[in-house]
Formats: sequence, structure tokens, C-alpha cells
Amino acid sequence: MTDKKGTTAAAMWQDRHSGRRGHKLMTRELGDTIPALYANENEEDYDAVVAAAKLFSPYSGWRWYVTEWDRETGLCFGLVEGFEVELGYFDLSELSEVTVFGGVPAVERDLYWQPRTIGEIRGEAR
Repeated sequence: MTDKKGTTAAAMWQDRHSGRRGHKLMTRELGDTIPALYANENEEDYDAVVAAAKLFSPYSGWRWYVTEWDRETGLCFGLVEGFEVELGYFDLSELSEVTVFGGVPAVERDLYWQPRTIGEIRGEAR
């Protein structure tokens, strides 16, 4: 995908708050471990699918567990714990832009996250 200036989507989704946050929401190394979007769509038991990354907001209590992603657009699929606990799509570009209190990034990546299955995460949430 290319915009009018010839910039690819991969170059367009920049984590411009990574310096203020102290880390990137997604690194190349981490991204290489996450399957592409729809890689697990035929999985009969999604509880067995592994979440390779965890994003969270210390301000709202929301959590996003990444099981699939599109490296060009930043679109992800995984478990979202917010008002409800559900599987769904979320956009790294949008999450990286959310700020609070004078520009402080509102979403962070759990730097100590150890990949675990959706079933394990759901069990911890109960």
C-alpha cells in the first residue's frame, strides 16, 4: 500500500512517542515472532493460540494481547481486556498515539511479558 507521496504503509506507522515512553510498542525482533493476520483463523480452539506481546494502559487498566499482526499497517488481532474481555482487532498506530496529562503516552508494552496462551490469560483474568 502506498500513499500519494510514495510512502509505504510500513513507513507511515511510526511510534513517535517511543522516546517519551522509553520503548517501542513493537520492535522488529518481537514482530518477527508474531504470525500474520488471519494465520490462526482456522484454529478450532483459540484458547491454544499464543499471545506474543502484551500492551497495557496504566491509566485505564485496559490490556491488549497480540496474537497476530500486519507489519505494514500495524493492525493487530488478539485478546482485549477493557470493558469486556473479547477477541478483536486493534491498531498499533492508534494505540501509540493515545496520550494523557500533557502528552504522556497512555499505552505501554509489558517489557517482562512471557508469551502464554489465550486460555492461560483468560484463566488469570477470572
